[in-house]
Amino acid sequence: MPDNKRDFYDVLGVSKGASDDEIKKAYRKVARECHPDLNPNNKEKERQFKEANEAYEILSNNEKKQLYDQYGHAGVDPNYGAGRGSGFGDFGFGDIDLGSIFESFFGGFGSTGRANAPRKGESIRASLIVSFEEAAFGCEKEIEINRIEACGDCGGSGASKGTEAETCTQCNGSGQVRTATRTPMGVISSTGACPSCNGRGRVIKSPCPSCKGSGAAKRRVTIEVKAPAGIDDGQTFTLRGQGSAGANGGPPGDVLVTVSVRPHPIFIREGQTVHSEMKVTFTQAALGCELEVPTLDGKVKYTVPEGTQPGTIFRLRGKGIPGLNGRSRGDQLVHMVVDVPKSLNKKQKEALRAFAEACGEGEGGKKGKGWFDKGK
Repeated sequence: MPDNKRDFYDVLGVSKGASDDEIKKAYRKVARECHPDLNPNNKEKERQFKEANEAYEILSNNEKKQLYDQYGHAGVDPNYGAGRGSGFGDFGFGDIDLGSIFESFFGGFGSTGRANAPRKGESIRASLIVSFEEAAFGCEKEIEINRIEACGDCGGSGASKGTEAETCTQCNGSGQVRTATRTPMGVISSTGACPSCNGRGRVIKSPCPSCKGSGAAKRRVTIEVKAPAGIDDGQTFTLRGQGSAGANGGPPGDVLVTVSVRPHPIFIREGQTVHSEMKVTFTQAALGCELEVPTLDGKVKYTVPEGTQPGTIFRLRGKGIPGLNGRSRGDQLVHMVVDVPKSLNKKQKEALRAFAEACGEGEGGKKGKGWFDKGK
């Protein structure tokens, strides 16, 4: 692992004391700017995107963030510094308790409070950028994540090939020992983690050289995801069992995928409703016309009635966003915009003046009663 790995706070451009919202906002900004979909064949942007994902995965998780703030990269990556130490739990970091660090990847102690109890793997956060249409109708994509997996050389046992972990003789494999302390009130008994095996119930005398006895390694993998139809910008969906491996027979964690939706040049989303604008000429608005209106399903024909006023809103039922969990679709609201020409030729001006006279406006225009006049 290179020693010049960038600080995660610098990667996202936030200070060490940044709030969860500030970290999330900064991450989404970097992810949008550097996403490979928006920067095809740009290796540097791809590297920055992966770097931001790794930083957000750590800083968005309170337990991992605490470990990172205390120990740096060594606190959150079992591969960091591999080969600089020897023996189980020894990566060459002085008095750092890497046993506790490794346990943090697997969610801490189990429900029994014992280090050798089955524990669920850590859940992982990831991001996915999709188009407006992909968010509306769902899509299948591939994403890359960093997760903890069982060491391929030792199968997660932590012991080198041809050997296996031995039952701790001090605790007989229970991982716990009972101690008695004599006090003025009598003898007080307490139970705690076995000091010989650190509560694991087993001792590895010949650690696996690949994982240094931890039984795990951090790897970058590609997984397939299915974004559900109707997902909105900023929403998160869960991939069960795709996260980091569990410990002691515990189940794997999950992957929490947060969606970012690219803006659409025509449509704006509001819940399940889609808004769009449709420009018509003064003549079309006055006389009525038939238009082809863009929708998420393609263009549909719509008859604009005579006398349509600027700002009139027409509803296209069932042309909006599908609801999550199979609910019915929303509607599309089409906002009519009367396009007033900025320049007219002589013939057009004469025709409009004739129209004005036919309406009784005369020179200077007809003074009708508007909303303000009526309010008086």
